[in-house]
Amino acid sequence: MKCQFPPTSGRQPVFARNVVATSQPLAAQAGAAVFARGGNAIDAALAAAITLTVVEPTMNGIGGDAFALVWDGQGLHGLNACGRAPAAWNPQRFAGQAEMPKIGWESVTVPGVVSSWVALSERFGALPFEDLFVDALRHARDGFRVSPVIGRQWAQAVVDLGSQPGFDAFMPGGRAPRVGEMWRFDDQARTLEEIARTRGAAFYEGRLGEAVAAFAASHGAALSFDDLRAHRCEWVEPIGIDYQGHTVHEIPPNGQGIAALMALGLLEHLPYADTAPGSAARMHLEIEAMRMAFADLQAHVADPAHMRVSAAQLLDASYLRERARGIDPRRSGSYAPGQPPSGGTVYLCTADAEGRMVSFIQSNYKGFGSGVVVPGTGIALHNRGMGFVTTPGHPNEVDGGKRPLHSIIPAFMTKDGAPVMAFGVMGGNMQAQGHTQMVLRRVAEGLDPQACSDAPRWRINDVGALTLEPTVDAIVIEGLTAMGHAPQIAAPDNLEFGSAQLVVRLDADTVGGPQAAYAAGSDHRRDGQAVGC
Repeated sequence: MKCQFPPTSGRQPVFARNVVATSQPLAAQAGAAVFARGGNAIDAALAAAITLTVVEPTMNGIGGDAFALVWDGQGLHGLNACGRAPAAWNPQRFAGQAEMPKIGWESVTVPGVVSSWVALSERFGALPFEDLFVDALRHARDGFRVSPVIGRQWAQAVVDLGSQPGFDAFMPGGRAPRVGEMWRFDDQARTLEEIARTRGAAFYEGRLGEAVAAFAASHGAALSFDDLRAHRCEWVEPIGIDYQGHTVHEIPPNGQGIAALMALGLLEHLPYADTAPGSAARMHLEIEAMRMAFADLQAHVADPAHMRVSAAQLLDASYLRERARGIDPRRSGSYAPGQPPSGGTVYLCTADAEGRMVSFIQSNYKGFGSGVVVPGTGIALHNRGMGFVTTPGHPNEVDGGKRPLHSIIPAFMTKDGAPVMAFGVMGGNMQAQGHTQMVLRRVAEGLDPQACSDAPRWRINDVGALTLEPTVDAIVIEGLTAMGHAPQIAAPDNLEFGSAQLVVRLDADTVGGPQAAYAAGSDHRRDGQAVGC
């Protein structure tokens, strides 16, 4: 493994037999503590995820969604814990609106994250479910000091969401807690304790679900107790594509992970290997492949029950080869969707000495989500409904009981059927782009996981503009501009380039002994940490 540290990196990869990498140190340490109590990688992932709802409420919560990819030592399993739109929603409810509401009750779909905790624990966990809540409950009851990036995000959330029903629970005294201040939340502690004791039943079938439904009814919202009781998470078959001798795996639609696979598939048919690492020519091809993949994503991907083309058709090698012909290796372009032939988020990863690896992501979508917080519970409800569109006839058009196109995606990589890397890059539409860049840094350039994360990133934003991190070399910027790009250079403290966490399994011949071992990296752009034990 090549260890390379870009100038902006202050971190080195963590090497250990059991590892946890998350975006907040207290959550990473909660996962490590589970290993010490005899838990496995799945237990560690869940303990970290549950703790993240307490210590990083700016990006996820009890009222969000989740997805996971789990290598159980023998094979890869996918879990879709995305909730559906309230049954009472229909296109007419949002008629005349150019886009879906971004905050408030009209952006709230059924939360699925609690069901993911239960399902993963039941199928793969070694510890009792309640044991996974120990550190989360301690931090909620006794308090924790707010870390720097989270404090900054929290202050902005007060500006954006302070008027939403119940959000004052996160702003006692009319403001966000400052960096370094102690934050306690007894309401959330009681809710987590009830979820732990009832194995999630209280959220979907009991008192907590009734509280959510009653608060919705009091504001004329559509979400009902029947919607919550009807929720089920779903085990799914991961989708994948071969790239340079590796197979990259993603959750199938309704997730956006297919865009990363399409971009990699396009690059296989472009002169990518002829370009130099870090060069304008290489970055140009990456950007163009991603633009083309996004065109297909936005046109075709939705709840799979409503898609008119399949994931297999979008990933077909002949289709991607034909699409790649539309990319000029020397000039920026714009791309319409193709037509295949008929036929705010937290991410974490864990691995253990027995060979299990977990790629897990949960989210309230944009920051705290909808801004709606159910009184007395600490449940901040996500705004995943904004993932729908209001365009009549579109496969992703909003409708009752339907799952929206989803941004949060875990990723995994194998080679010759063996596990190689669990990874993810949280952050809206940056996620598919981030996955593509992590695979390229690891496979094409051979970087260690921390260096993969630290390398300068590019991003295509929601309106198609290209933004570069300020660490991108000036010569590269000049080269991209000469090829017709109009890159915007982000401020040094910009948080729009996502947060990566990566765990790479080390080759047996470099480790020695019968147990697995790993290298882990955690993004320097956030407060996070990789912990080994």
